[in-house]
Amino acid sequence: MKTFQVPTKAEVSADNQIIFDKLKDSLGFVPNLYAYYGKNDTALNDYLQLQNRKTTLSKREKEIVNLVVSQYNDCYYCQSAHTVIAGLNGFTPDQILEVRGGSASFDAKLNALAKFTLSTISNKGKLSQQDKLDFLEAGFNESNLIDVVIAIGDKVMSNFIHNLAQFEVDFPTAPKLEATLAS
Repeated sequence: MKTFQVPTKAEVSADNQIIFDKLKDSLGFVPNLYAYYGKNDTALNDYLQLQNRKTTLSKREKEIVNLVVSQYNDCYYCQSAHTVIAGLNGFTPDQILEVRGGSASFDAKLNALAKFTLSTISNKGKLSQQDKLDFLEAGFNESNLIDVVIAIGDKVMSNFIHNLAQFEVDFPTAPKLEATLAS
């Protein structure tokens, strides 16, 4: 079986080496996911531009989408990375686990977002009128709807890259949701 390896800085293009340096300066390390994108001459820059685009969603709202989608797609790398990031954005460990399960009972608006995100990904965007209405009545608008779909697409790309390549998780590992729910 083919083993997929995360490239070192020396193994990527000159342009990607510059990005690696910037990532190391800002994050303290180059996450394996980003390094893996570096195998392609343009994908890393393209992906970072997508991640850093202006959005109508707050950082907390983006983390709701990231956690729900990563759980749905069973991407342990992104579950772990976004557990850390969600914690940095004020979510408690229990809240993070609840969000990964598709709800956020601790906040009505975030709950609507979690449910909308899960429904959107699991139904391939073919939601009932009630699902869409619930999202809008929670205080979101059509501009937010577009940003949620873009955020879902962003996370699906990363989830699929990791699920295909299965490189090492270089964040503190997230608790498995199934094990937590069973206890």
